Amino acid sequence: MKCPRCGHVDNKVVDSRAGKDGDVIRRRRECLSCARRFTTYERVEEELPLVVKRDGRREPYDRQKILSGIRKACEKRPVSADTIEHLVESLEQEFQSGAEKEISTIRIGERVMSKLLQVDDVAYVRFASVYRQFKDVSQFVEEIKTLISEPPGRTTKS
Repeated sequence: MKCPRCGHVDNKVVDSRAGKDGDVIRRRRECLSCARRFTTYERVEEELPLVVKRDGRREPYDRQKILSGIRKACEKRPVSADTIEHLVESLEQEFQSGAEKEISTIRIGERVMSKLLQVDDVAYVRFASVYRQFKDVSQFVEEIKTLISEPPGRTTKS
């Protein structure tokens, strides 16, 4: 692990702790060159399917893309960072447990919207507007009418 201050690669582990769910290990390290302390996180590298884009390209699954999209949708909403993290983790578990070696962005987007709908209506509409590429206000109105007429069972977490 390279020191973020001086770039030196030799360091020692000062403290290690398991994360809340036991799936991450937090390590405090100290650089042997400049003595700066820094934190690293270690997690098991899961085998996630390749993502098939709408244009047919394939690329590796990127957790940060999903996390970023959900964070943007939940911005200034009463949705905690923990709730967002759990949402992404549950999506990843779904994708890992499936036998597919590839998963389409369409399926990923639909699963994200399904999870967001259980958490926050506004975040759901925000995500849907980008994902479904709403062209005008009438598409927003239709989506909101659907939400009002068919309220899903929700478990609000914040």
